[in-house]
Amino acid sequence: MKPEAQSHTEASVITAAVMILLFLLLWFVTIRVPMPEEEEGIEVSFGSADLGGGIPQGKVEPVSEPTPAVTPPPPAAAPSDNNLMTQEDEYEVKLREEQEKQRKAQQEAIAEQRRREAEQRERERQEQEAREKALAEQRAKEQAAKDKAAQMGALFGQTDSPEGSQGDSRESASSATKGNPIGHGISGGNSWSLDGRQLKGTLPKPSADFKQEGKVVVNITVDASGKVIQARVGAGTTVSDETTKQIAVKAAYKAEFSMVDRPDKQMGSITYIFKFR
Repeated sequence: MKPEAQSHTEASVITAAVMILLFLLLWFVTIRVPMPEEEEGIEVSFGSADLGGGIPQGKVEPVSEPTPAVTPPPPAAAPSDNNLMTQEDEYEVKLREEQEKQRKAQQEAIAEQRRREAEQRERERQEQEAREKALAEQRAKEQAAKDKAAQMGALFGQTDSPEGSQGDSRESASSATKGNPIGHGISGGNSWSLDGRQLKGTLPKPSADFKQEGKVVVNITVDASGKVIQARVGAGTTVSDETTKQIAVKAAYKAEFSMVDRPDKQMGSITYIFKFR
């Protein structure tokens, strides 16, 4: 038992010695650590007279660092009046654009309508000029035929008066009506055509109540006595007004031609020229 007690004693001594060495080591290290020298400041007086002396020397007040302020996250942006105004502005812009498109479309439609009307007026003008030219040519031909007939009458010793001369209705076709050629002629600016016949007197003038200028060709059927028994508007007519056409037909029924010995009917034509005076 004695050796065991001795080993415990030695262990305790060694442990105590180690602890003492460690304590001394720590002591010397702590004492030799240089302490930082405090910087001397300048006393500044703030506040009242009692506190104006500042902080007593040898006593350093701890300086507290400012705590950084924590910025909260920005709240979610709610729709503002500016956004609403922007939306309204966009709607107004689109509305104005649509109105501008409609206005341009209307202007184009009006321009197209005016162009068509101008073309229609130009066509009507050209047609009128063509009708007037045709009438002038017809009158020139009729005047030339009239002059030729007058020359022929003078050559054969016949006389030509404005109203013509009424012959004997019982004479033959060759000598029935003096002053009028046989087969065709001109009377009062209007012309007639009936093969082998002569016109008695002059062509009846149509009523002055016509509505349109132009030419009306009336196809006639004449019996053996020289009376017109049928009259219809025929080809070559340039008048479209029905009233004017009927005026020409009524005048044609009043025309009388020389009689013939044969009992058959004969067809011819009367051309009336209507012109406003």
